[in-house]
Formats: sequence, structure tokens, C-alpha cells
Amino acid sequence: MTYAQPKRVVSLIASATEILCALDARDLLVGRSHECDFPPEVTRLPSLTEPKFPVTGTSYEIDARVKAILQEGLSVYRVDAEKLQALRPDIIVTQDHCEVCAASLKDVEAALCAWSGRRVEIVSLKPDALADIWEDIANVARALGRERQGERLVEQLKARMASIAEQSSEARTRPRAAIIEWIDPLMAGGNWMPELVQMAGGENLFGVAGQPSPRLDWNQVVVSDPDVVLVHPCGFDMARTLEEMPLLEHRPGWRELKAVQSGRIFVADGNQYFNRPGPRVVESLEILAEIFQPELFPSRYEGKGWMHYVAEPRVER
Repeated sequence: MTYAQPKRVVSLIASATEILCALDARDLLVGRSHECDFPPEVTRLPSLTEPKFPVTGTSYEIDARVKAILQEGLSVYRVDAEKLQALRPDIIVTQDHCEVCAASLKDVEAALCAWSGRRVEIVSLKPDALADIWEDIANVARALGRERQGERLVEQLKARMASIAEQSSEARTRPRAAIIEWIDPLMAGGNWMPELVQMAGGENLFGVAGQPSPRLDWNQVVVSDPDVVLVHPCGFDMARTLEEMPLLEHRPGWRELKAVQSGRIFVADGNQYFNRPGPRVVESLEILAEIFQPELFPSRYEGKGWMHYVAEPRVER
């Protein structure tokens, strides 16, 4: 197979880096964002971005810092323009989906504003729903001159997901699930998450497919009394999420929830899965299927992608 002239590519979003590597374009990558860490070998590439706020502290503190920056009309991330220019990229892949998730299109445009005499193609991803993820893969493949390879990749991913959906359709029951994407303030999973929940054999209680993640009132969770609660904050791994789980446990009515009573509270890695709209959306679906339908799906990802959460013992006073 003969490809077009090799191009120098910079990826400023983790999901795009995974797309590029799935298209066998790892050798074209010359730079990445600070969040690009999969496949692991990409961490050897120069990092070109950094957040403008401390990412430590509670989820409430992080949310407040982000909102303060956005209210001033500023970008959440900083792109190192000098380092970017020195890499002489032909293609820069960024995103126009969420200013909180990664460097945005306007971040990149600002970094490029001082350049002259060099054409750089910007591929901006905007994955609002599952179909958009397939379109984004196609757009990246098109920019690389690898359209057919992109088509094959999408076909393979769709086939794997269809197989999971078909198997989950054999389930006797579909658990009603509360998908929590942020703890404080409380937010439900939106965008592609409702689609994944449905395909994995669950019934999604909050969030609408193709729409941003909505704010939740805790009383909505109590009234709905879900069979399953899955917590996967955006950008948090499981260890980081476990630190914040007491914030949910201490809410009124927590211990009376059906999911708590039956031991169906789960924590998942929202950083590596779920919130990366790329090829590993299939693994995200597999994790959901393992959680919702354990009698149909073996626990391949337990311990590395998801875990049962055991609530703190009640202390009688």
C-alpha cells in the first residue's frame, strides 16, 4: 500500500492521539498534549500544552477555577507557540467540543497567529455523539490520505460494538443506571454515554444522547432510586475518584438507595475510558456491559478499568 508524502502531525487531544495510532500513524506524530498518554510510547514526544489552573484539590475547587477562567473569556489551556512552531507540523489535530477537556480550536489559532509563510492544516474534532466519533476518525484519516484505512477502522469498531449490543440484548433485566460524570457539582454523563448505556444492556436515567453532560440535583437521584450507580469523573482515574466518593456517601438518602443496598456502586477510570471519544470507546462499552450484565460478560477490565465500591461503614454515635 502506498501512502501520500509523510506528514508531520501534532495532536493536542488524547483521543486524537489514539485515533492516529489506530491508523498506524504513530511514526508521523511529532508532538502531543500534556494529557496524551496512550499508547504509552507517545509520552516520549514533546508536550505542548498545560492547564492554566492547578488540577489539584477537590472537584468543587477544580470546577470553580475552570469557571472563573471561562467567565473572563479566557482559554483553559495554554499552547506553547514557540515549541509548536519549532516542530514544523503539517497537520494539527485539536477539538471544538469542550473548552474544559483539552486545548480548543481557538487555543491553536492563537498559537498560530504569529506564523507566516507556512500552511498548516487544522483538523478540529467535535464528538457530540457516537456517530460523531466515527466521523472524526474519518476526518483524521482523510487529512492523512488514509481514507480507506479509516473506513476499515470504523467498520471494525462498529462490528465489535454491535456484537456486544447483540449479546446484551439477551439479558433478562436491564438495570436502571445513574451515570455520574462529576461529583461536585453533580453532573450526569451526556453525549455518547446514553448510547453506550443502552448498548450495554442498561437503562440510562439521566443525560440525553448528543447533548452536553447535564447538572443534576441530588434529589433527582434519590427519587429515581437507580439499580446501578457508576461514577467516572472526567479526567479522574479510579484512585482519584475514590478520594471523593465520601462526598456522595454523606448526602442524605445515600444509604437507602437501591444500588447501595444491593452493592451495585461502581467506580470507573473516566480518564482512560468513557471521556476519550476515540477507538477505546469500544473498551468503554465492554466495561459497561461487564457492570450491567455480569452473567453475560466476563470481568476482563475489573481492577484496571472499573471496580466495585464498598461504602464506608456507618459509625453509630
